[in-house]
Amino acid sequence: MKKFLSFFFAAALAMTAQAQFLDWIEVGDYYNPTELYNGSYFDMAPTNFYVAHTGAQMIYTPDLITGMEGRDGMKIKYLNFKFYSESFEEIIRNAKVYLQGIDATEFAINDDGVKQFFDFGELVAEGRYDLELLDCYGEDQVLAFELEEPFNYIPGKSLLVTIVFDAEDDDNCTMGSDYAPFYTSGIRGKAMTYTSNWTSFVDFAMSPNFPNATVTLGCGTNVDLPVTEIGYTYEKMRGDVNGDGIVNIADVSFYIDYLLSGESTGFYEVNAYVDNDSSITIGDVTRLIDMVLIGN
Repeated sequence: MKKFLSFFFAAALAMTAQAQFLDWIEVGDYYNPTELYNGSYFDMAPTNFYVAHTGAQMIYTPDLITGMEGRDGMKIKYLNFKFYSESFEEIIRNAKVYLQGIDATEFAINDDGVKQFFDFGELVAEGRYDLELLDCYGEDQVLAFELEEPFNYIPGKSLLVTIVFDAEDDDNCTMGSDYAPFYTSGIRGKAMTYTSNWTSFVDFAMSPNFPNATVTLGCGTNVDLPVTEIGYTYEKMRGDVNGDGIVNIADVSFYIDYLLSGESTGFYEVNAYVDNDSSITIGDVTRLIDMVLIGN
């Protein structure tokens, strides 16, 4: 009976200590972007609006999406892309977003030297995307996606993002200078694009030509990643500094050892801000002792 009660207390305490948080990752200088697209519309990721149907695949390698170490239950919730508007038009597109964790850090090349698209992965968002560019002429704007189905991300894998835009009619496109996304620098070849006035990227993916990406099919194969902001939620268990999934007296002892010795091996810093301020102090230990003894 005592064993059962001890287990119940630990489990209940773990549940009350757990909370969900939101954080962001920038790829490129998202808040102060400077490099605009300048070249063929084949090379515009995540989209261009010059043709009726576009698609893009972008590989965000683990070295680009760092800072999530020691965080559990990570789910990608938001994808934002910066662009500059020089249009007075309203643009309407039907959009689909697919996410996938992959081991690859590059696009594969077949025996004929042709780069290969990936299968799309998991559909996480779809709907009509309206852009009233008259309201934002001459300004930086955002293509923003809030995912209906947050994507479980496993740290250490590359994140493959596939975005498909389809006009409601094949003549619904803008002039060539009306829209320009911001790009990163020095991250060449991590994106590929598809463009067509007749066939959606989704339909192309079901054709005999897929996964080949060639210029004759309207594909850009050596594209820079766009400036991107990725929003993700994660779970942390306040006080679980030894990372065993429960909060108990062992965490108090481990925390005190850390403060006295400075030895951080095995210390889950993400869970160490027990009193919810921005520093690790003896005050966190005091709060942790209250949690263990009182349970809140």
